[in-house]
Amino acid sequence: MKLNEYLVNRLKEILTEGKWVVGTNFKEQIFDLDWNQAIQKIDDFNTIADITFHIHYYIEGVAKVLEGGSLDIKDKFSFDSPPIKSQQDWKNLVNKFCSDSERFIELVKDMDNEKLLSDFIEKKYGNYYRNIDVIIEHTYYHLGQILLIKKQINK
Repeated sequence: MKLNEYLVNRLKEILTEGKWVVGTNFKEQIFDLDWNQAIQKIDDFNTIADITFHIHYYIEGVAKVLEGGSLDIKDKFSFDSPPIKSQQDWKNLVNKFCSDSERFIELVKDMDNEKLLSDFIEKKYGNYYRNIDVIIEHTYYHLGQILLIKKQINK
């Protein structure tokens, strides 16, 4: 299997359509969620809306690089989400997350092994493969948080 095919399968598994690893995926957990649940604060955890923005921030930022743009994202801004004040605000974020996830998957699908193994912007950032793999692992981490938050909300 080519590296891009492997990454595409893993991205689909966590972002849009999988159920094998944790029995669900990110899209499934946020798609039909009510905005009040998405912004509900549980203890000192981030809200589901905050986590969704956070993961989207990295997907959108890395996608820009895959399209030939510059790396403009900064960790310190990754939770600077605009307030969600209505169901429409929440749906806009969910729809953007879903469409950008699909776009990101397509961009990875078009990459060859040589590109995946080349430096991501600068050598200090590792290669493209590692950066995409980190997005997958990071998303699993936050999906676990969403599952736990939803359990607390539904108590």
